[in-house]
Amino acid sequence: MEKKEKLFQNQDLRRLIIPLIFEQTLTIMVGTADIMMISSAGEAAVSGVSLIDMVNNLVISILAALATGGAVVTSQLLGARKKEEACRSSVQLIVSSLLITLAVSVFVMVLNRPIIRLFFGKIEPDVFQNARIYFLLSALSYPFLSVYNSEAALFRAMNNSAVTFKTSIVMNIINVVGNAIGIFVLHAGVAGVAVPSLISRAVAAVILFVLLFDQSREIHIPREKLKLDPALIRRMLYIGIPSGIENGIFQLGRVVVVSIIATFGTVQIAANGVANTLDSIGCISGQAMNLAFITVIGRCAGAGDEEQIRYYTKKMMFIAYALQLVFCSFMLSVVGLLLPLYGLSEETARLTEILVRMHNGFAIFLWPVSFTFPNMLRACNDVRFTMGISIFSMILFRIGLSLVVAVHMGYGAIGVWFAMIIDWVFRSICFIIRYRRGKWLKLTGLRK
Repeated sequence: MEKKEKLFQNQDLRRLIIPLIFEQTLTIMVGTADIMMISSAGEAAVSGVSLIDMVNNLVISILAALATGGAVVTSQLLGARKKEEACRSSVQLIVSSLLITLAVSVFVMVLNRPIIRLFFGKIEPDVFQNARIYFLLSALSYPFLSVYNSEAALFRAMNNSAVTFKTSIVMNIINVVGNAIGIFVLHAGVAGVAVPSLISRAVAAVILFVLLFDQSREIHIPREKLKLDPALIRRMLYIGIPSGIENGIFQLGRVVVVSIIATFGTVQIAANGVANTLDSIGCISGQAMNLAFITVIGRCAGAGDEEQIRYYTKKMMFIAYALQLVFCSFMLSVVGLLLPLYGLSEETARLTEILVRMHNGFAIFLWPVSFTFPNMLRACNDVRFTMGISIFSMILFRIGLSLVVAVHMGYGAIGVWFAMIIDWVFRSICFIIRYRRGKWLKLTGLRK
């Protein structure tokens, strides 16, 4: 590697990764603040928001996959030094994601009632009404969020995650302040939470859109007349659709797993919910590295440089493991101090601590290779394999093994989390074997 110009210097990696970590941290902190504020609007409002957030997470994860497809293609074009084509791809990504999301939004606004009934069956009238209001307003924000995700992916492809972090600060300040006004001043209930989210996403999308019109940027929106490029769009969807299916099935699987835990009683439901919240802190660096991998490996793949792909895969995985160790070790050391803040019963707190220690202890060794490493394969166009393994593992282990260990063997939530760890082990083995066999080289065009 010393004889060849490196695509990314150490300072380039720092400039990419550090803002991403802060951005992920900010997202989790704001999400926690939202939950605390909406709780003052009453149980029906909390229930309605929590139910629809499950559906929102499903939709948002699928839409985020479209941005991933655009990020991979744009990074590859930059690596191949095709800057004009990369700029054209930016327009195709924004327009296609906007059109697709508009269709999703209209679908939700027309069929929101049956969708809520389909997912949650017959719920209390006041909970249903709150859920419906929140769902309708959330649907209005989908196009803005999709465009923002696409624009943010383009800035990350330019190795400029600082811009997305600063924009995220603005977006989240608007969201938190708006929530406070909507709930505590206007007493608008769920609308007081949903409207600020809509406004903040619209503002963020506009900010990045304006910044992308700067013609001096490596990737920018050309001033020429818009022309749809079916070939570029198909190339993005080749990455985005399998990733969207994978994300969608994963989120549906999580809903099924929560429904399994719901049969075990209030203690286990509460412990699972709090443990999930705390575990998200341990995975902050992992989520940031997921995004960074797409940029770095995508550009190496576009340059057609197998040696640099392998070099940066090893280097990025080393960074991912080092950060995972720091964040998970932090959670393991402070979990006992954080649990009293939730006001849990002694039994619930004890179970929560067990779940948190299970997750973070094993995540140090398994999370990066289970979830960060496959982004190397995605950046090399190997998306169908990662989709297939993820769906198969979710169904067989997360759901199937949960039913065996948690339900039939009586281990409850601990059994569900044990099944999750086995899912990580299986994914890790499959992705490592795939990398070593080198099928991704053919899909990238590096070998015939």
